[in-house]
Amino acid sequence: MNNEKIPYVYIFTNKRNGTLYTGVTSNLQKRVLEHKNNLVDGFTKKYNIHKLVYYEIGESMQGAIEREKQIKSGSRKNKLELIENKNPEWNDLYNKLFC
Repeated sequence: MNNEKIPYVYIFTNKRNGTLYTGVTSNLQKRVLEHKNNLVDGFTKKYNIHKLVYYEIGESMQGAIEREKQIKSGSRKNKLELIENKNPEWNDLYNKLFC
């Protein structure tokens, strides 16, 4: 597993147009695996949110945290537009990135 620390903001879902979860991490591969394997108690485990549908790389961890806050405070419509513009098929990006 890649241990390189890169700031990421990401959006997970359980299905197309389903429940969305926005987060930030310095190790996207590890974080995705934690969610997919229900190793993190909370919202994503409760609602079976395992599908990585959007991510962006931040210039710094602080910048990624600010971007996460910006996305979270935005409307659902804005989140859907982010996903649709980068991933119109709502594919799980994990396999594309790490397999």
